[in-house]
Amino acid sequence: MPLCLMYITNNPQIALIAEQNGVDRIWIDLETIGKGERQKGLNSVKSNHSISDIATIKPLLSSSEMLVRVNPWNENSENEINSVIAAGADIIMLPMWKTASEVESFLSVVNNRAKTTLLLETKEAVECVEEVLRLDFDEIHIGLNDLHLAYGMTFMFELLANGTVETLCNKFKAKRIPYGFGGIAKIGDGLLPAEKIILEHYRLGSTRAILSRTFCDTALIQDIEEITSVFESNMRKLREFEEFALMQDEETLFRNKAKVLLGVKTVVEKMRKA
Repeated sequence: MPLCLMYITNNPQIALIAEQNGVDRIWIDLETIGKGERQKGLNSVKSNHSISDIATIKPLLSSSEMLVRVNPWNENSENEINSVIAAGADIIMLPMWKTASEVESFLSVVNNRAKTTLLLETKEAVECVEEVLRLDFDEIHIGLNDLHLAYGMTFMFELLANGTVETLCNKFKAKRIPYGFGGIAKIGDGLLPAEKIILEHYRLGSTRAILSRTFCDTALIQDIEEITSVFESNMRKLREFEEFALMQDEETLFRNKAKVLLGVKTVVEKMRKA
């Protein structure tokens, strides 16, 4: 199976372009609590989405699922989750959880009214993950951006190079819980080339990935026809590379892992010098 791809947008036109080109999930991002402070100074995506965006875009979708990231667990979470479900969310993502108790509360409120995915992106989540994996949820995703910040790392893919991602993936695999990690840029792009990241997804059994902002940066491209053309081209190249990845044997995938280790080391050295 090809990777299940997710794209963040609250623009109905762009959501439809993504769907028409094979994006599996349109992502509405409601997370605001603590995000600005955590990612201060970083060139990361900070969305300005609202619950009304769900109700606007969901009826337009015919094949893509509507994924909604809510805020970290807080005193208003029950109201927020109920509103998100009423607006039409298919999948609800809980970010920045730190305890199994928070996850249990989240799952209790959702109460099987939507699919649930956990975004693992704190040191505390790593430490309690085995307890969390005993709970009944649908899938899990490793958030490399915040998790690498939590560990004081320079580059998010250091977590791929140092074995953290592989260790977690093995735990998920043992529990037969679908999982993914991080994001991918367009083919031929990225500080660590997207091709190397995709091959790691295949080696590690990951089945989910976020399309990064650079995949189709709608802050830079305003013309809707150009956005359509860019999306079409980049999705075609990505899926074609996935067909190549699917045919690679274990030895080739492990050789790619070695290239990832070297690539991460090179990027980290350059970033520290800069």
